[in-house]
Amino acid sequence: MFIDEAIIRVKAGNGGNGCMAFRREKYVPRGGPSGGDGGKGGDVWMESSERHNTLVHFRFNPEYKAERGRHGEGAKKTGRDGEDIVLKVPVGTILYDEETGEKVYDFSRADERVVIARGGRGGRGNAQFATSTHQAPREHEEGRPGEERSFRLELKLLADVGLVGYPNVGKSTLISRISAARPKVADYPFTTLEPNLGVVVVADKKNEVSFVVADIPGLIEGAHTGAGLGTQFLRHIERTRLLVHLVDVSDASGRDNVVKDVDVIMGELANFGADLEKKPMLMAASKIDVANPEKLKKLKQWATRKKMKLYPISAVTGEGIDKLRFAMADEVERVRKALAAVG
Repeated sequence: MFIDEAIIRVKAGNGGNGCMAFRREKYVPRGGPSGGDGGKGGDVWMESSERHNTLVHFRFNPEYKAERGRHGEGAKKTGRDGEDIVLKVPVGTILYDEETGEKVYDFSRADERVVIARGGRGGRGNAQFATSTHQAPREHEEGRPGEERSFRLELKLLADVGLVGYPNVGKSTLISRISAARPKVADYPFTTLEPNLGVVVVADKKNEVSFVVADIPGLIEGAHTGAGLGTQFLRHIERTRLLVHLVDVSDASGRDNVVKDVDVIMGELANFGADLEKKPMLMAASKIDVANPEKLKKLKQWATRKKMKLYPISAVTGEGIDKLRFAMADEVERVRKALAAVG
């Protein structure tokens, strides 16, 4: 099950109460105040982990509470601090304040750790209030309450390459050919109901490049407004460095105008509002083993006008797959070097 959104409520531990006590021991005259301080409440931490890849554990258990601090005791004994709790999230999770909508943190790397709710301070015992003129204080403090907050978690996949296109253009079959991923493949629309990730390794005599490819579920016209699988998966494209746009040039789709298909998907990327249409993109004509020659010709003409190289491929027979893999690797390396030079 792939869950990429969740709302949780967290409560940090309350501080323990300060104690009011007086030392009353035989042979100890004027024992004085001896109430200890309360312990601090436990914090709630959130940490990114590569061992998690969904938010499903938050969907079914949305409330978390850290331990409260123990109360102070006599003989100036300080109460024990409450235990912290750590919530593990997948890399790529963005944390938002549910009430204000403000972005709290973006977990873009593994093992990042932040406090999302702070435990309350322990109250002071009456020993803390003793002065030279106030030698028998009865004042003591209650512990401060821990923070209580609601958060919205949103997972955006961290992939180098995103495969986009209409449903059933061959994205799942392609990712199964170029990586070890084994997504569900079938001949009906929206076979892919969750993004699939695969690691691709491209090596030659001089160099080896590895990158992560995400098979983004099929987009349709109106996806940016929620049509089809809509914005549920468009946001996963935001973090990719390269897009590979697959266009079905066979007659299996039932759509006659391949240029219109391209324009629709490009329009959905642009209308989503995250500059997705400006990302580097490779065009691939899929299913060329059963291609309609006229459709392939029109797509080639469109690519020539846009000064884009077109990669005809067949994920079934393997034709053109290696050329596309090497082109993806070259483009990923180029983008990585450009980003490294900037930052």
